[in-house]
Amino acid sequence: MMKSLSRVLLAACFLLIACSKNSDDFAIPPTVDAEPNAGVDVEDFMWKVMNYWYFWQEEVPDLADSRFPISEQGTLDYTEFLLSEADPADFFNNKLKFTEDRFSFFSDDYTTLTNSLSGISNSNGLKFGLIRFTGSDDVFGVVRYIVAGSDAATKDINRGDLFTGVNGETLTTSNFRDLLFGEATTYTLNMATIEGDEVTPNDEEVSLTKTQGLTENPIFLDKIFEIDGKKIGYLVYNGFVNEFDEQLNEVFNSFKSGGVDNLVLDMRYNPGGSVNTATMLSSMIYGTNTNDVFIRARYNNKYQSVLERNNVEVRSFFLDKTTKGTGINTLNLSKVYILTTSGTASASELVINGLTPYMEVVQIGDVTRGKNEFSITMVDDRENRYVWNPERRNQIKRGNNWAIQPLVGRNENSAGFSDYTSGLAPNFELKEDLSNMGVLGDQNEPLLAKAIELITGATSGKRDFTVKMPAEIFMGSEMFTPLKDNMYVTEVPFIEMEQ
Repeated sequence: MMKSLSRVLLAACFLLIACSKNSDDFAIPPTVDAEPNAGVDVEDFMWKVMNYWYFWQEEVPDLADSRFPISEQGTLDYTEFLLSEADPADFFNNKLKFTEDRFSFFSDDYTTLTNSLSGISNSNGLKFGLIRFTGSDDVFGVVRYIVAGSDAATKDINRGDLFTGVNGETLTTSNFRDLLFGEATTYTLNMATIEGDEVTPNDEEVSLTKTQGLTENPIFLDKIFEIDGKKIGYLVYNGFVNEFDEQLNEVFNSFKSGGVDNLVLDMRYNPGGSVNTATMLSSMIYGTNTNDVFIRARYNNKYQSVLERNNVEVRSFFLDKTTKGTGINTLNLSKVYILTTSGTASASELVINGLTPYMEVVQIGDVTRGKNEFSITMVDDRENRYVWNPERRNQIKRGNNWAIQPLVGRNENSAGFSDYTSGLAPNFELKEDLSNMGVLGDQNEPLLAKAIELITGATSGKRDFTVKMPAEIFMGSEMFTPLKDNMYVTEVPFIEMEQ
């Protein structure tokens, strides 16, 4: 019988050695080394991680096991290859990534990266999207929400507000990174107004300052509506951060004690995070039968063969306890309503896909991003197979602070479905309207109003809506297929729309 791992897939690599009698099989086999003192430690670390772990390892010729044999000539060729790009970032992007990979990324500081994955960042608390005007390189921003306790929360700026410039300089596709995500801790936004299809700069300005180590609680809002005899729980959840799992469980305790019989889960701005937290949230919604498979993982052929040789299948089951041992508060629902946009990704999509075989999932909003792979944070710690472990900081190779977050596997639900690279399509398509963003938590906010209408059968009197702007949602150089008229909806991979 195959052994199974019920813990989080992101941590599966920690568990495999402990779970297997043949732990030596999980050690990374010897590979070619670069010439000493060649100054390519970062590139060497990147190649060896991607050669062993990368989901598309077989699809990238330069990552083939036979590409650089363990020999004197192999060492020379390997070193020359590592020196082929002056910047490790260019080396990673140009030499190691598969062409279809939209999401693997890197950081030159693993502390900054791991803090950000825990919800800690240097930020002014402004969460926004960037939009490019059709036929122009000019862009403008739209505020999605404000992080509580941040500098932005003390200023006169709100959801739905627009801005077209920073420090008096018009935002463009080439300068937005430096202006909004550069080293400056303080900048001034030049605000704008929307009238009809026109976005016009006005004379208003808002000055914002980044706070070091700002922690964002992913539980943005929770409340209970009682409408037409229905008790509707509403949760705006903006990231799967395991440090807030106990608080999330308390929210569901409030829902349960409040008699909630319908749930609207708002994940329109949730880019993902911890798979274990996704499993717990799904258990809070559906149930705590620990024999029910939530998701299975499939790795590249190299690592998958190691698992199969050791009779190990990486699976995640529904949970009855949090990681701290607290009993999970579950609503035991048979139907859930989930609000989505193109910013809904990764662990958020995992919740939708993982729940679908067990209950009715009613998706409202826009097509999700389509990130059906999972990643692991990797640092230069070969003895731990390069997997980041905060307890092994001192084991990371001195002088190499880089980390990479490569896609290492693909998730499938208990029915074996994982084919949603193009995103999960909503049952009811409603795009956010830049002229009518609404207030999150207000029952007349358009997406929430639609969910309430479906639950109660009573219309709110509010019109359905679609995006009308003659613009493109812009998030970097990557543009996806147009969804409607001249609109494109996408995200910049790995640039958090905040600060």
